[in-house]
Amino acid sequence: MPIIDFSNVRFSYDGKRNALDGVTLAIEPRSFVCVLGGNGSGKSTLAKHINALLAPDEGHVRVLDRDTSEPENVFFVRSNAGMVFQNPDDQIVASVIENDVAFGPENLGVPTDELRSRVTTALAQVGLQGFEKKQTETLSGGQKQRVAVAGVLAMEPQILILDEASAMLDPRGRADLLRVCRELNFAGLTIVLITHFMEEAALADRVIVLDDGHVALDGTPEEVLLQANRLVELALDVPFATQLSMKLSELGVPVKVRADESELESELIELLAKREGSSPASVEVVGETYNGGKQDNHSPAPSVIRFENVSFTYEPISQSRRKKSSVAPEGKQADWGRSPSEYWALKDLTFEVRKGEFFGIAGHTGSGKSTLIQLANGLLKPNEGAVYVEGRSLADKRIASEARRDVGVVFQYPEHQLFAATVFDDVAFGPKNLGYSAEQIEESVRAAMEMVHLDLDELRDRNPFELSGGQQRRVAFAGVLAMQPHTLVLDEPVAGLDPRAKRRFLDLLVELRDKQGLTVVVVSHNMDDLAELCDYVLVLNEGRLFALGNPSTVFADEHKLKDVGLGVPHAVHLANRLKNAGIELPISPVPSFDELASAIASDLVVQEGN
Repeated sequence: MPIIDFSNVRFSYDGKRNALDGVTLAIEPRSFVCVLGGNGSGKSTLAKHINALLAPDEGHVRVLDRDTSEPENVFFVRSNAGMVFQNPDDQIVASVIENDVAFGPENLGVPTDELRSRVTTALAQVGLQGFEKKQTETLSGGQKQRVAVAGVLAMEPQILILDEASAMLDPRGRADLLRVCRELNFAGLTIVLITHFMEEAALADRVIVLDDGHVALDGTPEEVLLQANRLVELALDVPFATQLSMKLSELGVPVKVRADESELESELIELLAKREGSSPASVEVVGETYNGGKQDNHSPAPSVIRFENVSFTYEPISQSRRKKSSVAPEGKQADWGRSPSEYWALKDLTFEVRKGEFFGIAGHTGSGKSTLIQLANGLLKPNEGAVYVEGRSLADKRIASEARRDVGVVFQYPEHQLFAATVFDDVAFGPKNLGYSAEQIEESVRAAMEMVHLDLDELRDRNPFELSGGQQRRVAFAGVLAMQPHTLVLDEPVAGLDPRAKRRFLDLLVELRDKQGLTVVVVSHNMDDLAELCDYVLVLNEGRLFALGNPSTVFADEHKLKDVGLGVPHAVHLANRLKNAGIELPISPVPSFDELASAIASDLVVQEGN
């Protein structure tokens, strides 16, 4: 008997368009199912039907053989189908971590002694042991996401539903969350994982793809993820292994088209190891670096943001704690990031961003990235050191106020910055507060909407909350651009977007840099995006500067980045795997996809020709 059974389910939020339109599917107990789909395809709506947050307008949903439409079944279903939402702030209810994790099982009537044990176990499963007494409001987005996961695990459900639960996690956090899911699945838990990460989908037992409320694809990872053209049509990414194996096949390399990276790695190592003769020598490319906030001569542009020995803590400061080292002993860093005993959010941070740069910021969950960007325009004040914007210290309140115009900050989930009744009023809010005249406001709003490729005349009087998710994000972005900032600072701006929407948004950032002359600073966990887009990358580890330089420098040492919870671009990882197997290719330390594919193909073709 299926543990989850949808029978011809239709559901509409507004009575006009069906978010689910005739969905029929059955999920067996102990399954590990991944659900993919573009924004607006119906993934979250499907998830909310599984744990009875929504009931179908037509058709039936049965969970553990209980009809979710029957009121007497709702408590049972929600007790056994735990759900982690896209945004952890929608799920956190308590001010202290242990109280938040205990909230669910406590409401299920779990005895006190068992409750304490469940909280401890759940926090250990998500790498937050030792964080029990921490305030939830001081956590980073990724840490909050793990608290939300722990809260559901503590309820010991039979079904675990994760709706983009890994979107805000660093690479190590994503890998560890997936490991926990696989262990729970092996122990008998049914997993329904909604994601945009194709590598996660490749590890599931079954992949379901939704499109406009319909089931578009359904099968094993190999059956679904190898349909490259269809995935692109559905606004999805093609897995790196699929792209590379297809490209190599086109170039004449006899490899099987695969979705699993480890399998492709093994096949390539076997093929390349059979070559006769010696391997071509690798090409050494030395990356340029700058450290200590001192820019090298290769970039004469003026500084727009400069940090000098900046330290910041969210906790009350005292002389005894001020002296406390913020660096955990070697090997003692928390499993998924910052140590629970960490005091400083940032410590002794010195660097600068030059005019016109595309500057990336990376770091493990809780490393201080979001704190850094709030210091960059005066929203927070350093406890030690100084922050300068265009050469002026933000210690001066007047200058700090002006800096909020010059440095526009776009936070995680920028659509949450929307608040006004109309699109025009929302975008115009900033210019109005800057004292612009009515004519200047109109010009600024129109120009900002054009920059994000939205039609002001069409959307002027629309309620921003009635727009699509992608449109909402662009309207929120336009609200920042309308204040005519010189520098844009964005905190995980593409989190939660499907691959097509993500690509468009990143292209927009490049366009604003190239055509409008804006300096762009982006916080991201996606190493491929940072390597492709950025002139320079800063890496944080436990609030301290870990690495700073161009992508060729920063991503050249995979082991060091892995030690601090990060990864490297896919092409770099594969090249390193080949190198570890004794296979040197004539490529740069941080090769592009095309460079790697061409080197592999050339090597094999040359050997075959000989």
